[in-house]
Amino acid sequence: MDNINLSIIIPAYREEENLRLILPRLMSVVNKLGVKSEVLIIDTTKPTDNTRLVCEANGAIYINRRYGNDYGDAIITGIREARGENTVIMDADGSHSPEFVSTLYKYKQDYDVVISSRYIDGGSTDNTRTLIMLSYITNVTYSIVLNLNYRDISNSFRLYNTKQLKQLTLKCKNFDIVEEILYKLKKTNPGIRIIEIPGTFKERMFGHTKRNLYLFVISYIVTLIKLRFDL
Repeated sequence: MDNINLSIIIPAYREEENLRLILPRLMSVVNKLGVKSEVLIIDTTKPTDNTRLVCEANGAIYINRRYGNDYGDAIITGIREARGENTVIMDADGSHSPEFVSTLYKYKQDYDVVISSRYIDGGSTDNTRTLIMLSYITNVTYSIVLNLNYRDISNSFRLYNTKQLKQLTLKCKNFDIVEEILYKLKKTNPGIRIIEIPGTFKERMFGHTKRNLYLFVISYIVTLIKLRFDL
């Protein structure tokens, strides 16, 4: 892994304003960790704002996503580019606190996957009641159908063992890739060590969500069926 300890993957889709605030904080966290790290900003296939300049100003690696502009494309691109022993995936909009990366990293020796969980004691979310309900339904359904005994299956803010992550064949194009990753990691790695720790999900700082609620629901149903029956 090129002697890099930690890779941080951040999908970005017109997130220039947020990255101007997030990246300095994240770089401060990385420096305090005292390990060799890389921050990968996975932008759209072609630039749509000044994200590249923001990356250059803050020492982050700018990468254009491959295959398409969907969230899943960004995650797959980031995983393929990551060189660290461990990988953190987080959002660019401020919903995931950069300072929490150091908390996730503390668990790397004892666990292969560390989930920042909104739904265990000590966790919280700033989402609306409607989104919380949809999230709850998603998590309960996936947990039961796929035998994933975790409270927060849909939060993307996690730390992984990079080697295990790179062994996966991922197919999802949308935000359901988050559930696909967890399911396939557990399925392909008997004895994998997974822990949920209390985390906070905040409102995005600038811009608008890229989630289309209708497509969100449809893709999650289709993905659940495909994963359950190995399609």
